[in-house]
Amino acid sequence: MSRRYRRPDKARTRRLLIRYHKHGDHRAREQAIQEQLPLVEFLARKFAGRGEPVEDLVQVASVGLIKAVDRFDVDRNIEFSTYATPNILGEIKRYFRDKGWAMRVPRGLQELRQSAKEAIRDSTVKTGRSPTIAELAEALDSDVENVAEALTLGRAYNTASLDAPVSQEDQNGDTIMDLQADEISPIEGLEDKILLQKAMDNLKDQQQQILKLRFNEGKTQTEIAQTIGVSQMHVSRLLRRALEDLRGQLGEIDEQGGQPQDGRNGHPYDEPQVSLRGERAGKLDNEA
Repeated sequence: MSRRYRRPDKARTRRLLIRYHKHGDHRAREQAIQEQLPLVEFLARKFAGRGEPVEDLVQVASVGLIKAVDRFDVDRNIEFSTYATPNILGEIKRYFRDKGWAMRVPRGLQELRQSAKEAIRDSTVKTGRSPTIAELAEALDSDVENVAEALTLGRAYNTASLDAPVSQEDQNGDTIMDLQADEISPIEGLEDKILLQKAMDNLKDQQQQILKLRFNEGKTQTEIAQTIGVSQMHVSRLLRRALEDLRGQLGEIDEQGGQPQDGRNGHPYDEPQVSLRGERAGKLDNEA
């Protein structure tokens, strides 16, 4: 196929579609599809360079074309390409939304993220400033926690290789892997781990479960709600309270000098089930 789009004859396309829809001529349907394939390739190539093979995008766009052929109303006074183009583009965009993520993200959050991006753009144009999360939540008829979670999903779309250089200006410099903690040296961060385990041991069982699901297993609030059998809104409140209590426990331990004592769930030197992943207070503040 040529990369230059050559528009099929409009009158011929309409005749073929009338034969298919009015008389059940499936051969006419196949001819219409074949003659519109240049439009499919033209639109698919607009999305080239986004990490997906052009051949795959053409296949996806072809599905959109077939749906457009089958759904087209020949009684409407509209050109087929005008009707088919948004259908094909929509199919490609759904493909990127569902398949292009490096990590599995719930469909609802993907759609909320897209709606939030559009709302931010519209609000910025109207007011000259970016909206707050609370304003976005009100505009989208959602809650603050869901909107905040949806806005952080961009980092799940693409992942970086551990062998990638930290600085783009120094391709031979340190990699992400070089800056990771050395697992051979268990002393690194041991004090933080001991203190965190002690603080976790003093939380309620449900709080420990929620924190482990959120930080150890990386589950979203919606997935946690399904696991423990409560609403997502309730999980949001429970998670916020658990983080507040955990911060309080860490503060008390720091005031006491951080001396580890036996916890109710095991020896204080057992490996903690929630990773700090950095400074204790900083991580907890970011989640809350």
